[in-house]
Amino acid sequence: MNKYPTWLNALVIIIMLSGLLFAMPNIYGSAPAVQLADVDGNAMTEARLDKYVRSLQNDGVVPEAAYLKNGRVVIRFNSVEDQQRSGERLRSRFEREANVALTLAPKLPEWVRSMGLTPMSLGLDLRGGVYVLLEVDMATAIENRMRGYEQDIDERLRAARIRHRVDLANGTITVRLTSSEDLEQARQIINAADPDVLVGEGADGKSLTMRMTETQIKERQDFAIEQNMTTLRNRVDQLGVAEPLVQRQGVDRIVVQLPGVQDPTELEKILTATATLEFRLVDESGNLPGSRRYVGRDQEAAQILKREVIASGDEIVDAGFTYTPEGQPAVSITLDSAGGERMLATTRDNVGKLMSTVFIEWREETVRRGSTTETRKVKTEEIINSATIRGVFKNRFQITGMTPAEAQVLAVLLRAGALAAPVYKIDERTIGPSLGQDNIDRGFKAIQIGFLAVIVFMAVYYRWFGMIANIALFSNLVFIVAVLSLLGASLTLPGIAGIVLTVGMAVDANVLIFERIREEISAGSPPQAAIHTGYEKALSSIVDANITTLIAAIVLLAFGTGAIKGFATTLMIGIVTSMFTAIIGTRAIVNSVFGGRKISELPV
Repeated sequence: MNKYPTWLNALVIIIMLSGLLFAMPNIYGSAPAVQLADVDGNAMTEARLDKYVRSLQNDGVVPEAAYLKNGRVVIRFNSVEDQQRSGERLRSRFEREANVALTLAPKLPEWVRSMGLTPMSLGLDLRGGVYVLLEVDMATAIENRMRGYEQDIDERLRAARIRHRVDLANGTITVRLTSSEDLEQARQIINAADPDVLVGEGADGKSLTMRMTETQIKERQDFAIEQNMTTLRNRVDQLGVAEPLVQRQGVDRIVVQLPGVQDPTELEKILTATATLEFRLVDESGNLPGSRRYVGRDQEAAQILKREVIASGDEIVDAGFTYTPEGQPAVSITLDSAGGERMLATTRDNVGKLMSTVFIEWREETVRRGSTTETRKVKTEEIINSATIRGVFKNRFQITGMTPAEAQVLAVLLRAGALAAPVYKIDERTIGPSLGQDNIDRGFKAIQIGFLAVIVFMAVYYRWFGMIANIALFSNLVFIVAVLSLLGASLTLPGIAGIVLTVGMAVDANVLIFERIREEISAGSPPQAAIHTGYEKALSSIVDANITTLIAAIVLLAFGTGAIKGFATTLMIGIVTSMFTAIIGTRAIVNSVFGGRKISELPV
């Protein structure tokens, strides 16, 4: 009685050893480091790694370690001073080819890295770094969509040879026709563009109005948030920042956390930059409907451009910083299929004519009016490049007219994707590494105190069975750390609170089992039967208690944000691992020590 089959004992041992293996990288800590990412998003090579290391060594700086990780160069140092000095030198020497970010890197031996093992990431409150809260301009997101409708309807009506004028104002598109006989055909064309929009008839009988439904507006707002989150992740990723966190908060806000980042200035510019491009033909006659004047960087370079957009930033699938054969900084552009087809048709029909590149950017300006200060949103549109179409091309070409720094930043923004709507920084907090370390020390001190208190209580009150429970408790902590490392989840201060709570819940399961064993012994059951009955009859109570807590944790994870998610994550992991260690783990040890032999009493 009370013997596990050999395969089950072997499985428990394998799971325990696996937990120790995956948790092991967390014992090495982290070190100040510099991370370099290629400006064009290409993977770094060993040759480039050697070049950067030799450059530092020539300056008398010897890195503690240097290696490639996920296509980037990571260089670790023994001191923050070496890190900061090296970061400045690498940035000044190789700014044309690599983005340099100061960060913290795991201090893992080479043999651990070769196994692909990584430690769990630490949240902003533990590691230090930058917290930025961004607000998405939803009104502009809706306006951009309506402008897309406006151009699409205009092109469709022109193709149908219906004389018209299309205007957009206050979220409503008005289509004015010259004849009421075209009204029904125009209505069908608008419905073909999007059957879900609301179409109404004007009082004059010769116009139609179109606006989005509430459902479409909500869908567009959700799209703007999701698209902006994807773009922000891409931007941070291409700058070489490790373990960024980008998540939605509320209806129109996005939280960006950059753990370990120590030079946030350039990152903030990249995060809030809303730069994009539009390619338009020059209206050489200057009197076509819808054409308007755009200023150039040199005011004398202002031009009148046509209304139709040939291609825009959201159709750019790749962009890279380069130089022309004449040595001018340039951005190489690759368009998607739709943009490429329009560019092909435009260049084929307009050889010898001028095409301009319009640089569009949103920014906030602070204006003082008397004793009050107001913040307003400003949209700037300027021509950065005009060139004569010399031949037919489709989806690959270059634009010039920028400084090297401007071209490099623009390439990063375009490659990461255009924002669906402008974002504005409304809150920023920087947590220094010293504060992060203080949080780590306090959090782990709480775990240690709770853990030791439970160990002493269990050892004194339940004797040898209590020591078995303590082994399971230690195993539970190892499993939590291992799972966090394996999943790449971040540990935060609320997550530490979840671990402390899990420690109590894990012990509670063993208390239920041991008390049930005591009751069976008091009722006169023999020791082996008491062990069997104690585990069997306590199982339902343990499962019920843990399942209800697990449901609560899932709800917190699904609907919570920020700190709540961190707490829910470790709580969920802890519930699953504690059920394994408290039920199967302790049972395996008890069976091995006391099972299959005659005993007169149990040390419980």
